[in-house]
Amino acid sequence: MQNAIRIIGIDPGLRRCGWGVIETLGNSLRFVASGTVTSDGDMDLASRLCQLHDGLSEVVHAYQPHEAAVEQTFVNKDAVATLKLGQARGIAMLVPARAGLRVAEYAPNAVKKAVIGVGHGEKQQIHMMLKILMPKAEFKGNDAADALAIAICHAHNRGGDRMRQVLASA
Repeated sequence: MQNAIRIIGIDPGLRRCGWGVIETLGNSLRFVASGTVTSDGDMDLASRLCQLHDGLSEVVHAYQPHEAAVEQTFVNKDAVATLKLGQARGIAMLVPARAGLRVAEYAPNAVKKAVIGVGHGEKQQIHMMLKILMPKAEFKGNDAADALAIAICHAHNRGGDRMRQVLASA
């Protein structure tokens, strides 16, 4: 008898960091929860990173995921924004790693391909497919929806990762 695997997907951002928790058992997906951790834009960078850390830590503690997936980020509109996003991404990877979780990373195109079937698509297509894949899914805003899509991408790819690890150790 298999047990369901609980996965947290994280869409990193300094202002809004989306998170989504799903369970997967075989080919089935089940929505658990989603939301957004926000930071106060009037505070200094270090304090904002602490807010993200503390908020994500609460989510990981509350939902007890077994695995985590974080979206990779690429160059933003300017170097300063890219650096800040990278720091927020570091928090998004640190929190589940400190909780003892394996953290996988996925490019945005891989996430879209896993959810809507193609590597390029609109946010509305992702929202629509989330409702088809998990009819009970609830998400407010693009950040939470993206995080759920990241978790789904990991659910679809985690078996292949495990098989590659088994073959590599043989």
